[in-house]
Amino acid sequence: MSRALIFDCDGVLIDSEVLSMTELMRVIHARQVPITETQAYDLFLGTSASHEIAYLRDRFGIDITPDLADYRDRLAQRFRQDLTAIPGMPEALARLDGPRAVASSSSPERLRLSLGLTGLWDRFAPHVYSASMVQNGKPAPDLFLLAADRLGASPADCVVIEDSPAGIRAAQAAGMRVIGFLGGGHAGPARLADRLAALKPDALVEHAADLPDTLSRMG
Repeated sequence: MSRALIFDCDGVLIDSEVLSMTELMRVIHARQVPITETQAYDLFLGTSASHEIAYLRDRFGIDITPDLADYRDRLAQRFRQDLTAIPGMPEALARLDGPRAVASSSSPERLRLSLGLTGLWDRFAPHVYSASMVQNGKPAPDLFLLAADRLGASPADCVVIEDSPAGIRAAQAAGMRVIGFLGGGHAGPARLADRLAALKPDALVEHAADLPDTLSRMG
């Protein structure tokens, strides 16, 4: 079959990471957890809520589970007010053909909301997959392997577009080629350029408009 494309969602399709981090840091500060925003990006970018809960519990003995409902409500409101697609991404998607999927650490409900608000849901549905659908989230390969299976593609025929170190490692573990994406508003605060380059993805892309040409060069 033709090459299949698997996109992360947050920070790749939608410019949500700064909004999400702002609300997460509100929880962290309220619980007086000694973590800076830079450290939070290092620890949590691209991972699931269950990973964040487990890390804070194991490292600091703090359970943020009671805070999650309020966090999700506030974040959903921020999304409704401020969420946009990554600049140039809708236009880039229009230039790409072949099978495609979303594979994200976000919950199915959050994916439906965020992709719906930005007009991208219909570009991918029904192939929208959440880490809640597999046993192990990123950096394990499970989610990308699920997406490939549902697309009917072999891992070798898949290219993943990812903005997080956890996602890059997951794609590589799945035996897929991977593009490190630096076009989100969080790229600077999260120090993504250096962190992703160190993982040696197959390509790095700074702007969504450059994605189709990069994929063409990759073959």
